[in-house]
Order: sequence, then C-alpha cells, then structure tokens
Amino acid sequence: MKKALFLLAFITVSVVSAQDYSSVISSYLSSNRAELGLQPQDIGEIEISSQSFSKSMELDVVYVNQVHQGIEVFNSTSTFAIRNGNVVNANLSFTENISQKVNATNPSNTAMAAIATAASSLGIQAPSNLQVIETVGAHSYVYSNGSISLENIPVKLVYQTTEDNNLRLAWDLSIYLLDGSHYYSVRVDAVTGALLSTHDWVVSCSVNSKAHTNHASHTNEVAARGQSILFQDKAPTNLELLAGEQYRVFPIPVESPSHGSDELVIEPADATASPFGWHDFDGVAGDEFTITRGNNVWAQEDADGNNGVGYSPDGGATLDFDFAFNFNTSPGNMRDAAITNLFYMNNILHDVLYQYGFDEEAGNFQQNNYGNPGNGNDYVIAEAQDGSGTDNANFATPPDGQRPRMQMFLWTASGPAGEPLTINNGPLAGDYTGIPANFGPPLPATPITEDLVVVLDDDSGVSTDPTDACDVITNGGALSGKIAVIRRGECEFGFKVLAAQNAGAVAAIVVNNEAGAPIIMGPGVNGGDVTIPSIMVSQADGEAFITELASATVNGSIFETGPYMLDGDVDNGIVAHEYGHGVSNRLTAGPTNVGCLQNAEQMGEGWSDYIGLMLTMEQGDLGPDVRGIGTYATGEPITGTGIRTYPYSTDLTVNPHTYDNIKTESVPHGVGSVWTAMLWEMTWDLIDANGGTIGDIYTGTAGNNIALQLVMDGMKLQPCNPGFEDGRDAILLADRLNNGGANQCLIWEAFARRGMGLSASQGSSASRSDGTEAFDVPTTPGCLLSTADTKLDNNFAIYPNPSNGNINISSVVDAGDVTVSIVDLNGRVVFTQNVELHTSVNINAENLNTGIYVVQIEGVNYAHTAKLIIE
Repeated sequence: MKKALFLLAFITVSVVSAQDYSSVISSYLSSNRAELGLQPQDIGEIEISSQSFSKSMELDVVYVNQVHQGIEVFNSTSTFAIRNGNVVNANLSFTENISQKVNATNPSNTAMAAIATAASSLGIQAPSNLQVIETVGAHSYVYSNGSISLENIPVKLVYQTTEDNNLRLAWDLSIYLLDGSHYYSVRVDAVTGALLSTHDWVVSCSVNSKAHTNHASHTNEVAARGQSILFQDKAPTNLELLAGEQYRVFPIPVESPSHGSDELVIEPADATASPFGWHDFDGVAGDEFTITRGNNVWAQEDADGNNGVGYSPDGGATLDFDFAFNFNTSPGNMRDAAITNLFYMNNILHDVLYQYGFDEEAGNFQQNNYGNPGNGNDYVIAEAQDGSGTDNANFATPPDGQRPRMQMFLWTASGPAGEPLTINNGPLAGDYTGIPANFGPPLPATPITEDLVVVLDDDSGVSTDPTDACDVITNGGALSGKIAVIRRGECEFGFKVLAAQNAGAVAAIVVNNEAGAPIIMGPGVNGGDVTIPSIMVSQADGEAFITELASATVNGSIFETGPYMLDGDVDNGIVAHEYGHGVSNRLTAGPTNVGCLQNAEQMGEGWSDYIGLMLTMEQGDLGPDVRGIGTYATGEPITGTGIRTYPYSTDLTVNPHTYDNIKTESVPHGVGSVWTAMLWEMTWDLIDANGGTIGDIYTGTAGNNIALQLVMDGMKLQPCNPGFEDGRDAILLADRLNNGGANQCLIWEAFARRGMGLSASQGSSASRSDGTEAFDVPTTPGCLLSTADTKLDNNFAIYPNPSNGNINISSVVDAGDVTVSIVDLNGRVVFTQNVELHTSVNINAENLNTGIYVVQIEGVNYAHTAKLIIE
C-alpha cells in the first residue's frame, strides 16, 4: 500500500557516505514509522535500487525497494528526495505488516519451470536449450533466450502483491517476443506455479482506422506559424569532434511534412549531451560509424519485421546525409531520407531532454556514459518502415542497461486504393485495384509487363490447395520470367512470394480468399528475403483471372500508381511520443524499475503526447490553437483532430476534457490525453505569466522551459503507480523545490480548470472510476497549503521526533518571519518564539515535560501544524 507522509517531511541525520543514503532513509523511516502506518519489520530491510542527482532541484532522488527475508517486494519502489542529508520528500509504496502477509520464503518450483509456465501462459512455443549463463545472486539468474526471446531471460525471486494485499512468493522474469511486439514482465507463483501478473514493457500507439484525406492535398499545407526560437542555431563547438556532419531532415520544431519543409541541418549535436557527436561509440575523438548509428541510437530499416540488423544509410567519411525526400512514390523509395530523419529525431530528443535531467544517472539511452553514473549499453534501436505492422508505432523500455526498441510503421495510404495492375488483353482488359505488400521492393515506376501464370504445387503437406504456393512448386519452368498468380492459403505471405521468386517469377499477384477489399500483406518469417514486388487483389478479381488463365493467355502490367502509404518516420510528433514512453518509464520510480506505469489511472500516454507538443512548439503559437497528434500519419490536415478524441487546446470548447472524463475514455490513450490537457493548461499559463515568449528549448528560461522542467522533475518525484493526484502533487513539489513555490497558485489554477483542484481525489490509482473531480484551489496567499488544507502540507518539517525538546525546523520555502508555538493537549500555549525561517532554524524547548504536543508555525503566507512527541 502506498504511503505518503505530509506532516513530517524532513529529518537531519549524519550521512555516512556522500553516495550511500541507506542510513539517512532508515533513520527517516524509523522516526516516522507511526505516521506511515508501518511496523518495525516493514522497514527492517531496504535496498536502494538507483539514485540520481537533480541539478534543477539541487538534490538527490533515491529509489528504494522494500525487502523481506532478503527478497524484494515487487513494485514497492519508493521515492526519496534528499537535500543536504535531509529527506525533503518521500513517496512510499511499502506494504504494511509484511511478515503477516507473506506466504513463503523458499520456492517450491524452479526458475526454469517458471519460464516454461510463462511461455505457455503467453501462448508462445516452449523454450528450448535453456541454460543458466549467469548467477547474479541468491535466487537470481540470467538464462539463455530459449529460442523464445530476443534477449536473455533474467529470473529472480520477488514478492508479488495480490488483490487482497497479501504477498505471494514469485519468480519475476521477462520475455521479449521474437517479433518485438511484446516485452512481457511476468510473475509466476514460486509455490503453486500459477501465473500471477503480466506487464508489457512495449507501449503501442495504434489507433482506430480513420477516413484519411488525400495526402497530396495537404503535403504543401504548411501551417502559418511563426519562426521558432525553440532551437538555438547550433554553431560548431568542437571542430575536432564535430567534423561538419549534415542531415537533410524535417528539423524541429517542424512536426511533419505537412507542417514545414525539409532542410539540411549542420552539426546539430549538443556538446553537453553528446560531447563526441552522434556517431561516436568509444568516447575518443573520431567517429566509429559513418551510418546512422552512434552512442544514442542506431536507426535502421526493418521492412521484413524480423528485428535483425537492417540497412542504414551511409554518409561517408564526411557524414553527409543529404538524401532527398519524395512523397510521390512509395516510402521504400525514400528509405535513406526517412531513416536519416528517424536518426536525427532520436538524437534531438536525447540531447534536449538531457538538459532537463534525463541524463545518464537518471537512466537515459546511451551506449557509453562517458564516465558518468548509470548503466550504459542501452542506445535506442530505432527501426524505420518496420514491416511487422501498420498504422502504429511502439517503444519497448527495459530497465537501465538494456536496449530499448522503437518500431515505426507505415500508415494506411490516403484516399482510395490505387490500380497498380493492368490486364492488357482479352475480355478482362482494364485496370484493377491492388494493395502492395508490406515487404519486398516497392512497386516500380516503370511497369513490369509479362504473362500471368498460376502457381502449381504438389500439396505435399502444408495445404491441399495446389495454387497457394505453400508446398513444393511443380511448374517452375512456366513461372520463370512471368508474373505469378497465387491464392491466399495456409502459409505466410512472405513464404509464398519467396517460393514464386525462387521459381523465377518477376512479380506476384496474391488472390484474397475472402470477399471484400484486398489487405496489406505482412512479411512473416521469410519476407526479408523477397526481392520481387507483389500485390494482393480481391477474391472476385483474382478468381476471374484464374478462370481466364485456364483457357487463354493473359498479359498484365504491374507498376506504382499510388496512393502511397505514409511514413511514421517523418512524423516527428509520433517519434517524440514513442521516445516519451522511454522517458516516463525510466523516470517513474527510477531507471531500474520500468513497471510502475501499468495501473489503470496511469498517465504514460499523456507525458508522451506532451513531449511531442513541447518539441514542436513555435514562436507565435497560442494556447487556444488546435494541436492534433499524428495528423500527418493519419492523412489529416494540420487543423485535424489527430489520433485522440480531441485535439489539444486551452480553449475548453475545442478540448472539453476534465478529470471525470477518464472514467469513459479509453485506456491508456484516452486517459493519458486528459493528463496532457492539464499539463497544456499549466504550460500556457506559465508562458503567459512569463511574458508570452517561447524560450529556446536548450537554454531558455521562459514559461515553456519552466513547465517542461517541472514535468520532468515531477516524474522523478512521484510514487510507483501514480494517479492524477500524485502527478499533480509531484509537480507542485517540484515548483517548491526548484522555484521556491513561485508558481503554486498558477499550477493549482491550471489543474483546477480541468477538474484536478484541491478537493479532487484520485481514489485508488488502480481504478479510473473511483476518482472525484473538483475545481477549487487553496485559499492561502501564495496558494501554499495552510492548516485548513492539511492533506498536502509538506512545506515544513520538525525533527527529530520524538525529541528531548531541542528540535529543528526545516522549510522547503522561505517563510521569513514566523511565530513558533507549542501547545499541550489541554490547548495551553507552553512555548512561543519569533524566528526567521529561511531554510532551517533550531528551537530549544528542553524544559517541556514528557508528552504529546502540537507545534504551530504561523507566518504572513504560511501556516503549519504538526504533532511533537517529547521523551
């Protein structure tokens, strides 16, 4: 159960080591155990999973797991903010009465059996040749991939919390499916062998099919938005390390080809975030790669969808990635340009977010951390024009030190299907609708004209249809140099087209076996080896061809006619969205626990949309403007709704979302969009309050910079499995830590406008239906909470507590002149003193008798009440 302590937010102890805060946190937990509702055994064992220093907050954020009998409680990760040896804030996710809730301390089932159970439960093949390749510790191992996972399979004992808040001993393991579609984090009961819990580290952003407008109608519809100063002109800073590399891309803040033109950008790498440039690997002057690969990302095509090593464009020794875009052809014909844009955008996201605290120690994505803390070996594998899906994109985020994977897909072509097939003779002469395969080469601009020949196979085992190319082809001589006609059947599309190719066919027509329109053919296992173009035609058209071919020669031509699929690799907003999943998963509860955004009221999709909006914001934009997400990929004009229920706007008539809408919106995308609407309100209030100017995204100090920093820091401060109330409170705390609480009223008003006001309650973050919206704000001047608003009063701390009367008072904010009073249980004031409270002050009340008292702190803008125990 999550616990948060609001009355006693600080404690001063001696720090044994500048890096080891175990004693600080243990002392804090012991001193405040009663207020936290915990028993001594609940805090007897803790384990620091990771920590990082925040330059913006000037403190260390330390992530701690609860441990019992040497075994970690899964997703118990709790966040401690420590400044100068003081715990200035704690968000706990510990289980209380832990010794009464565990079922066992020793497993009855083996780790290997747990992997087999997980595979069976996930509906995948049984693992083979499983071997322990590393013993990490007691009951903690790394197994080989078992031919079922893209990565080796780590397994360790944990305690899994059940719905009735008990703890089951379990094996925790992860399996990354071979097609990259899911990266499952699984808990299997170590006593009964039952599946207890499954999380997916792959976050997909597919949308329902929309009625696309014709892409050609808006490719030149560039928004009338002002010139941006979001991104500074990047003059060379180290000529030895940055040797004039250049990239033709849609440069930020251009969101997509619909929003602006491509440009050739020179030396865009940031010297702070990428000190050796974008093509380095070893931290020594000189580039290791001339392709779209480097310390932060390896961008490559994966048209066959097999997650193997794919093609990457080569810029040569001068790193000249000046490849032309062509939107009047299949995306496969501008592969070099699309991959370059994907490489550029991933690096930009790395460099920009580095400025806001997503650095090595916080769990960012780098192969080489250049001597900084944190785990390396985790650059982004960015797969362009991925053939394993369409109308989608996803991001897989494993723990720090393991490589994430971004899969960018093609999106359904705008407008009606084209007519890439022409029958040149006989009664069927004419043009026919067809859908190109999502593998193999794109259809050619110059027609392939040959006779059509129906494939014949020997029906030796896979199927009983001799025309589906699923068995051994018997008429290879007739197919050589011809266009193969193949019925859709029992085997994968890539397999049958490859079989026709191996028989000598120069192209293939697959006939649908279902009524209605043809579909996009996926590659399957063999699509990566296909080098001939192929299309699918409807059942009605294809069967007519087969009937005519039984008695006559039919000649046809296959060529590219459009409309053309749209490439998500050039929709910078979607690329930023996907990268944002990696950011929120690594920052929430720390980089070693990426499973803390699996609850129903989680805001992961919201942070991702927000990052996309922030990096495509331009000078001259206004809060009420309509900002849709993914309008390019969905073939909409830039004024379109995009892939959410409403576009983003501070105009409530354009986007009316308030907190209660999470009860009816989809999970997780719709829920997340409500969160983004709140963050967007806050951002524009901060921009307006700071002169209305949008600041340079790297070094600016304007409202957009303040907002992005607060959101990034809020993710670091919030608990595991946060809800909307937790996220709001973390941002408010970040403002008190960063800015002395200068923006408290503004932040409250922004969130209250969307229903997350002072009286709002999220209920359980595991449910999206038990929350209550409210539109009120604190009444205290400065909007810092008073004694009337005690549920969030963590501006002050009193320690040690219990005390002998010599007590310290610390404050997150500069309270100025205050009166400190101590009142006994009969309501009598037994001590009073006027002091200046800027950061901390000492009060000597050692003459007080043993007992329980109330401390009152009263200032011009602040009031606080807390319990004090005198021993």
